[in-house]
Amino acid sequence: MAGPEEDPTQPSVPPPGAEPVGISGSAGPYAPDPATPLDTDDTRGLHFGRMIRKPWLLSLGITLAIIAFTAGTTQGNAGIGAGGAVLVFLLVAAIVFAIASSRAKEDFFAAYARGRGLNRQQKGTLPATTPLLRKGDRRYGEQIMNGTLPGGLPGIVALYTYEEETTDSDGDRDTEYYRFTVVMHDLPSVAARVSDVYCQRRSGFRFMDSAEDVFRRMQRLELESEAFDKRFEVFYGANDAELLLKQLFSPSFIVWLAEQAPDQLAFELSAGSLCVNVKGHHDSAPEFDEICEAAAVVARRLAEEASE
Repeated sequence: MAGPEEDPTQPSVPPPGAEPVGISGSAGPYAPDPATPLDTDDTRGLHFGRMIRKPWLLSLGITLAIIAFTAGTTQGNAGIGAGGAVLVFLLVAAIVFAIASSRAKEDFFAAYARGRGLNRQQKGTLPATTPLLRKGDRRYGEQIMNGTLPGGLPGIVALYTYEEETTDSDGDRDTEYYRFTVVMHDLPSVAARVSDVYCQRRSGFRFMDSAEDVFRRMQRLELESEAFDKRFEVFYGANDAELLLKQLFSPSFIVWLAEQAPDQLAFELSAGSLCVNVKGHHDSAPEFDEICEAAAVVARRLAEEASE
């Protein structure tokens, strides 16, 4: 017999040993309003339909199409004229689509912040407290929201981008954009016990670990979990105690990270500042809630270990 259906409005259950310790600001689970947009596409069709039916826009599109058709036919080819008219309509539709997408994005983030009682800043800077937040030639945050986040802890959730500029042998410049969704929590009680912990997405081959570690300032933490090792590699400060770090990564926390944490999750702790991140700019309420709840699990586990 099937069990009761899972309620999607309830936050994910933290792993054993990750109960809140030493962090204030707990809040009950958030129940989303079904009438609000759940992602950045929800109201795009509504905005597109409203705009495309505006009389002045229809008049402008028809006028430009007639001009294009006339210009083509004067060259002695009605096909060129018809093609030009079609291109004009497509161009107008593309412009309206872009504007509708921008308005739908604003609808979503405004509703998300309002529904969860968060303050929102459309664009700004994030404190450069961890290595990820210091990367690049330029860096900035978008849709920066702060307050008590889903998961029950005070913090910041934002879309973060850093840019790196390169110049090739011909002097041509190119810019690469690296995008993340980040959650930040301030954990001053942890700084007294651990200076730096970086739980990074694994890159490269594991057989190269020893060779790479020769060039690292940080120490590598070896954990006895094949599943965890496939997803992550952990580094800690040169003056931090390995025993304490192994206690921090308890068996239940390792299992949660390896099997239940959001895909592409990573975190950095430096001087009491925690930055939990996933690759890419997320654009839906479930995704934002998931990473906020995951960040709360990490923050509570760190705070719990620091209090012992």
